[in-house]
Amino acid sequence: MNTPVRLGLFATGLAALFTGAYFVSGAVVPASTVEAWQDEAAPDHAEDDGAHEPAPVRGLAIEQDGYLLSEVAAPTEVGVPGTLAFQITAADGNALTDYTVSHEQELHLIVVRADGTGFRHVHPTLGADGTWSLPWTWDAAGTYRVYADFVPGDAHEEIDVTLTRTVEVAGDLTPRPAPEVSLTTTVDGFDVALTGDLYAGATAELTVTITRDGEPVTAIEPYLGAWGHLVALREGDLAYLHVHPEGAEPEPGETSGPDITFATEAPTAGRYLLYLDFQIGGEVRTAAFTVATTDAPAATEEMDGH
Repeated sequence: MNTPVRLGLFATGLAALFTGAYFVSGAVVPASTVEAWQDEAAPDHAEDDGAHEPAPVRGLAIEQDGYLLSEVAAPTEVGVPGTLAFQITAADGNALTDYTVSHEQELHLIVVRADGTGFRHVHPTLGADGTWSLPWTWDAAGTYRVYADFVPGDAHEEIDVTLTRTVEVAGDLTPRPAPEVSLTTTVDGFDVALTGDLYAGATAELTVTITRDGEPVTAIEPYLGAWGHLVALREGDLAYLHVHPEGAEPEPGETSGPDITFATEAPTAGRYLLYLDFQIGGEVRTAAFTVATTDAPAATEEMDGH
């Protein structure tokens, strides 16, 4: 399926809606700065009319295309049960209540700590007043990024929107060292391996292979309309990449495996944190990887031609 994984708010008087909660999030990066980074990341193809246009960098600001992510109400300490809640407002300043279903959900919420740990991909509930919410408890202290990924239903054309804020959680902090490149992991007895190259400025295929006890797993179940969902974040600023699952959309009750293939593009050279959600036996599991970009073959051939 070639539909992007769409996982992608500020309302007057929002504080009154969340009495007893604490607003603990702030803006991440101004939109003007994001645009400048995108311009810097784009290769210079002024003399090549047929050049590939790099994918836009998402998930670095609280506003995109006139849609604004409000502050996020959430518990402020580790282990304290509460509610995570927010709104998205449209250009007219009103809370957005009209969303287009993407991968079987109206909004995908991604939460991850700044060091890449504590990844969660969840789906909150939309209230009649435009407030998204779900029960929430933090497992560890630190600075977290919250991404709202959605397709607004009031737009004249279908657009992917990814907005983000940060949330500070009090408590003893044990940061993780910078992750090394890692293309294999084990989750609940399933061995998950990533193959393929990630290119800066060019689309590439990445294939995930799932085995157990040395045998290929062929019982992978559809999850949110695909065989798996891959979220990619750029190490450092945690810029959000849309990733395209390859192949036909699975039918209900169908299983597959052991391979799941995705097409993605890195906006710049560097290392990226990848998180794969896959479902087996009715349970969704998450496998994490760290990948470094390599030179795209087309770029190498172009240099050789000169």
